[in-house]
Amino acid sequence: MHRLLLILITFLALTACEDILNKEPLGQLSEGNFFQTSHDAVQGINAAYQYLLFNNDNKNFYWAFGTVTSDDAIAGGDGSRPGIVELDFLTHTARTEEFNDFWRVNYAGITQCNSVLENVPVIDMDEGLKNQILGEALFLRAYYYFNLAQVFGDVPLMTQILPPNELKIPRTPVAEILNQVSTDCKAAAELLPVQYTANADIGRATRGAAYALAAKAALYQKDWNSVLENVGKVKSLGVYALVTDYEDNFRKDTQNNSESVWEIQHANLELGVGNFLNQWWASKKFSTGYGFAEVTQDFVDAFEPGDPRRKFTVAMNNEPYFGLVYKPSYSSTGYGVRKYLQSDAEVSQKSDGDINYGAIRYAEVLLWEAEALANLGQVQEAQAPLEEVRARARAQADDPDNTLPVVTTTVQQEMLEAIRHERRVELGFEMHRFFDLVRWGQAAEKLPGFVPGKNEVFPLPQTEMDLNPMLVQNQGY
Repeated sequence: MHRLLLILITFLALTACEDILNKEPLGQLSEGNFFQTSHDAVQGINAAYQYLLFNNDNKNFYWAFGTVTSDDAIAGGDGSRPGIVELDFLTHTARTEEFNDFWRVNYAGITQCNSVLENVPVIDMDEGLKNQILGEALFLRAYYYFNLAQVFGDVPLMTQILPPNELKIPRTPVAEILNQVSTDCKAAAELLPVQYTANADIGRATRGAAYALAAKAALYQKDWNSVLENVGKVKSLGVYALVTDYEDNFRKDTQNNSESVWEIQHANLELGVGNFLNQWWASKKFSTGYGFAEVTQDFVDAFEPGDPRRKFTVAMNNEPYFGLVYKPSYSSTGYGVRKYLQSDAEVSQKSDGDINYGAIRYAEVLLWEAEALANLGQVQEAQAPLEEVRARARAQADDPDNTLPVVTTTVQQEMLEAIRHERRVELGFEMHRFFDLVRWGQAAEKLPGFVPGKNEVFPLPQTEMDLNPMLVQNQGY
């Protein structure tokens, strides 16, 4: 995948896409003169991955939506991103810059996917490779649309390249967006391989990733049977398992492991293309650290005594911290994030990291299964996938016999709370918490300033509202 990114970077000039509502779509510009060969098709799909990255070009602040708005973190930072502070206090507006950046980058990805889907089918090339590329485009389009639906709710749905005079369309209900995600994932799964054999292809979308994203879409629709159906398909592939060491999911040399279902690749190739979380979240004690997303006491207190995942997720007083010894003065809360960070010695370009973002880990798939079973009243059956996740953590504890006891409750609400707790500590700072609180109906209870009927979603960017009179703003903004 690192080689893929090198190709991708050189291709950016051909695929740069600004606000799609006031620019001609890439597909029309390239039709008839770019997509001619299999090489063009590969370059086209490679470019569609660019918009996933947490890099400087994308300005992808999805991490702030999922984490800083939650009870796991406060804004922190150096004051360079006032929008992050607005998100922390839930005072954001349609003019908060981060929303415009997020809208732009995801629709640029969708435009690139649509261009591939329209142009690649007519290329005379190997059918196996063609099908794989089309499957990747379907999956990536589904992923971009899922992200947009999570953040904004209803959004315009475009599954083909439209001429400029037809781009001003109204929003599509979120239920239809999620249905499209499921449809695209089902079609993608039929075209994608289970695994890739070439190292250069590691990180491309797979059949398991498509099944898993379909399961996640069903989770947000509370279609519990569909969640179980798609989780079953993921498990039936026989290629996923929890790694023994939890921290292997966040180390450079142990990424893309058996737990990785959908992992967004970052390469520390040159300044600006690596994972910027390495500097956004690093303490200001580092010369390149901004100190955003400071860990709350509430999150630290969520860990059960002896849970080893705490030290892999949160840095505390006198603990090792990427070449330093962590001190409470390193953040206003006294705690720091550990995930996605590296020491300067580990990266060739100071500040840009090459730790990937594990968008879907197999541990999360197991917790989806447990949640769906519990919601269907199959509480005893939910114990097994929950225990699989807890058992891995328990095995790494200093005192396994007295840490993380097996959850044996047969009371539905108790089981649901146990699963929700497990998601928080297992997936901490992996950008899920705010969205979990919203879908569980707990956000108003947990988040000061949360206004029911408003803050479940974020405002559409004012720039897009101005460009497209067909858009209607979310309630309360």
